[in-house]
Amino acid sequence: MLRQLELALVGQVLRLPGASTASDALALQARARALLSANGAARIAYELRVKWNPRLKTCAGRADYRAKLVTLNPRLVHYPGEVDRTLRHEAAHLLAQFRAGRRRISPHGPEWRRACRDLGIGDEKRCHNLPFAIAERRRRFLYRCPHCWRDFPRLRRVRHAVACLACCRAYSRGNFDPRFRLRLVENRKAVSIATQVSNLTG
Repeated sequence: MLRQLELALVGQVLRLPGASTASDALALQARARALLSANGAARIAYELRVKWNPRLKTCAGRADYRAKLVTLNPRLVHYPGEVDRTLRHEAAHLLAQFRAGRRRISPHGPEWRRACRDLGIGDEKRCHNLPFAIAERRRRFLYRCPHCWRDFPRLRRVRHAVACLACCRAYSRGNFDPRFRLRLVENRKAVSIATQVSNLTG
C-alpha cells in the first residue's frame, strides 16, 4: 500500500503518493549533483542528498552545508517550474559556501548571487512569492553589535559566540572578531513575565 502525504493548500486537501515523491527526490538529487559537479564542486556533489520535507510550511526549501542536504517543500510540485528553481536556489547556497571554504559569508550575499548566476538563475530573489501560509513568530531576543549598533532580533537565545558579519568583513577580513560580538540588549520574554508579575503585585 502506498503511503500518502496529505497537504492542505488553498482550502483543499491534496494527496501525493509517497513512492512517487521518493523517486522524484532521487531524480532531483541527481540533477543537483550534476549542477554542482559542473561548477567545480564535485566533492560535495558526491555527498549531497535531496529530500522532501512536509514539515516545511512557509519556506520553499532549505540547504544545510554541514549535512550536505537540501530539503524541499512538497507544495512546490503544484507550481510548474518552481521545483527546479528552488533546487537551484538551495544548491547555490551550498556552492557559495564550498567556494568560500571556512570563511563566513552572508546567506544571500554576493557569493550566493554569483553561484545563482552559475547555476542558471541569475535573476533569483532571496525569498519566494508563492502563496504558502505565513506564520509570524515574535522574536523575543534582541542582540546588538557594540560597534555599529545594528540590531539582530532572534527567536531563540544565541548559545555560542556570534559577531556582526558586516563589521568582521570591514575590519577583520571576514574573520570572527570578539570586538564585534553581539550583545543581548533585550529579553522580551523576561520583560513580559516581569510585567505580568508587576501587574499581579501592583
